[in-house]
Formats: sequence, C-alpha cells, structure tokens
Amino acid sequence: MASSDQSLAIEQKTVIRLSAQQLRFVKLLEFTAPELEEAIDRELEENPALEISEDQDLQADDTPRYRFYDSGSRQDENYDFSPPDSDESLLDALLRQLSERSVPDIIRTTARYIIGNIDSNGYLRRPLHGIVNDMAFGPGINISLEQAEEALKLVQDFEPYGVGASDLKECLRIQLQHLPPSPVSGVALDIIVDYFEAFSMKHFHKIMSGLKISQPQMQEAVELIRTLNPKPGASFSSALDHSNIIVPDLNVNVEDGVISISTNNRIPELTIDKTFSEAMAELNRISDRKAKKGSEFIVNRYNDARDFIKILRQRQETLINVMTAIVNLQKEYFLTQNVYRLKPMMIKDIAALTGYDLSVISRATTNKHVATPWGVFPLRFFFSDSIGADSHEEGDILTNRKIEAEIAKLVRHEDKRHPLSDEKIREAIMAQGYEVSRRTIAKYRDRQGIPVARLRREF
Repeated sequence: MASSDQSLAIEQKTVIRLSAQQLRFVKLLEFTAPELEEAIDRELEENPALEISEDQDLQADDTPRYRFYDSGSRQDENYDFSPPDSDESLLDALLRQLSERSVPDIIRTTARYIIGNIDSNGYLRRPLHGIVNDMAFGPGINISLEQAEEALKLVQDFEPYGVGASDLKECLRIQLQHLPPSPVSGVALDIIVDYFEAFSMKHFHKIMSGLKISQPQMQEAVELIRTLNPKPGASFSSALDHSNIIVPDLNVNVEDGVISISTNNRIPELTIDKTFSEAMAELNRISDRKAKKGSEFIVNRYNDARDFIKILRQRQETLINVMTAIVNLQKEYFLTQNVYRLKPMMIKDIAALTGYDLSVISRATTNKHVATPWGVFPLRFFFSDSIGADSHEEGDILTNRKIEAEIAKLVRHEDKRHPLSDEKIREAIMAQGYEVSRRTIAKYRDRQGIPVARLRREF
C-alpha cells in the first residue's frame, strides 16, 4: 500500500481590515469639495435621522462658495472662449438655424442627426458612412452618402463657423472660407489647405518658398489664422466645462506676516434629528429586550447619522492638519510667494509632522486645491524632491519646482526668433552651479506645457 506524507505548516500574515466607519472616512477624504457637498446632500436625503442644525449662524444656502479658474490651465490669448449672454446651447443654436433653412425633408432629417453627433467643441467625430449606417439600423431611415454629404455641408454653413468639422484643419478651413475674400485670407487658406502640417510645425520658410510669398505676407496670414477659433462650439458651453473649474478645498491667507488656514466647503452644521435622539434615549432606559425588538430602524439610522457627523469632522480636521504641516514646512514660500523658497518636501515629511499614515496624506492631497491671495494651487504643487542636494548647502538646494520656474523664466525672456533649445536651457541652469541633464530639462519643460524650441519660434 502506498503511503502519503502529510505535513502541517503555519504561516503568519499581517492583514489590515478596515471597519465600515474607516472605509467611509477614507471615501470622504478622497472627495473634492463639490463631491463632498453632493455626498452630504445625498446623506441628508437618505437618512431621516440627520438634519441641518437650526442654531448655526450661517445657513447653508447663504454660505459663499468661491470658484477659481485653475492657474495651471492655458488658453491662447488670441481666442475668446467667453460663453454667450443667452442660455442657448450649441445644439439649440444649430437646430434653430436649421429650422430657418428651406431644404428637403430627408436632408433636414439627416442634418438633425448630424447635429446630434457634434461634440461640445463643435466637432463631428463620427464619420459620415457611420452616420448613414446608424440611421439605417436605428430609426430605419435609408439615405445615400451623397445626401449625408449635402446635409453636412449645410450644417457647416451654420454659425459659429467651423462646426461640423472632423479635425482642426477642416475647422480652420471652414472659418477661412466664410471670411470676405482678400489677399490675406487667400494666403491663409492656401497655408491651411496645402501646408497645414508645415504650419503646425512652424516651418515658415518652407511655406514661403512653396507659396512664393514674402515674410510680411506670411506674417499677416499667420496673424489671421491665430484669430480663428479652434473650438467653435466651446463658446456655447453656458454652464462652463466644470473640468476647467476648480473649487478650492482650503484657503490660506497671509496678512502682516501671519498665515491663517481655513476650509472652503459649503458644509452646513449637521446634527441628529430631535425625535431620533429622544427615541434613542428612551430605548437606552428600557431594559426589556422584547420592548426593544423592532426598533432596529431607529438604532441604525441614529448610528449612521452619528458616525457620519463624526467622520465629516475628522475629514475637515485632517485637511486642516495636513495643510498646517505643509505651511510649516514651506513657510518661507507662503511669506514671500517666491517659488525659489520652496523646500524639498515629500509625503513622508508631512506624515512625520502629523502622525498620519502615508496613505492618509496621499488621499488628503490628491485632487485637492488651496486658494491663496496669489492664485489657486493643487496641494501636490508644494511637494518636490531635491536635485543636486549633495553638492549644495541646505539653503541652496535645487528642487524640481525651482527648475520649472527657471525654465519658464528663461523661455519668457528668450528671443522668440531664436528660441532656446533644451541644451541651451541646461547650459544656462548649469551656469548657476546646478548639475542637471538635458533629459531633466525636457521633462520639466513638457510638464509645464511649454513646446519645444522649434514650435516657440516667431517672426
């Protein structure tokens, strides 16, 4: 008989299990200010034991909400993306113009379908043959590709000019074709139609040679093209794209050398409904278990409301403590507003000051913003590693933020006819006594959205 060997092994593992309340805290900590407000509204609606305190000095609806545009977002100063005065959407504007045209019913129906596929920037990303198939398999309307092309041409004749284009080249071409004929607009149209790639790469000499035009003619055409709108539909976003709007979670004010920190949430003072509090007090006085039977709803709702209030306060305290630690480490920056005063700082440094776990610091600083008198910044802006720390004194350590600031400064003051290459920028920074690689320069230049030298060239 064959024998089988059996053995018993004991393996020790460390497993961290989060309680339901800890999970709720983690979730609330991850929320941005608008998400937190929505979560509170949802909790107030779902839990009858939770209510807004009547004793608070400021009602929720009266609490001001400060909204700022992200200082990191970039919009070309040549374009006006302001929303129109009216509440008319892009879809409404296009449909209104369609209703004013006298066209066959099949073209009108196809045009409406095309308009429904135009995105918020005014582009038609769906190919025409796809729209033909969609109409055939969806509502069962059979149209030819020629009819679809006629309907698209109709839509592209609507304002704002440029809508219905499939890409930027077509968008600019449509806008130029709707301008009054002139020598400048003619040259600009030739550039977009025949030399769009060279134009996008700023190979101006190649264009001048190909079109046999002078530098002044080229410059006039370029200036005209720069007045065109690359996102013609965006001007109708009456509700403004919320992805471009930042609601700061925290405020930092500096007055007479004193730095103050506060949260910036429209959060009302929450309390437990009086009837639930009285019911729980009565249940606590009852010792008869049978009498308590059937009161699970009251107990659960009361406990949920109590825990929610507790973790909400814990979240606010955590954000304040984290921001306080950041200010303490970066005090020179907040007093001077000088990015060169930013010190190397990592998540572990904030954890050491606050006593929080690294994961808590990470969640408390991810997608969170702070409003200062000189701008709105993500909390991660204040974190940076040191570069060249071994070769410099502690007060003269170069951080990646300082490199970014120096790159921006050099680019801002460069000769735009002969912009600085990454190698030239590296040499300029090394002349200050800092050892950095060209690859590092390219990385931080790209992170700031600064194009390569060739694309920064101007006349």
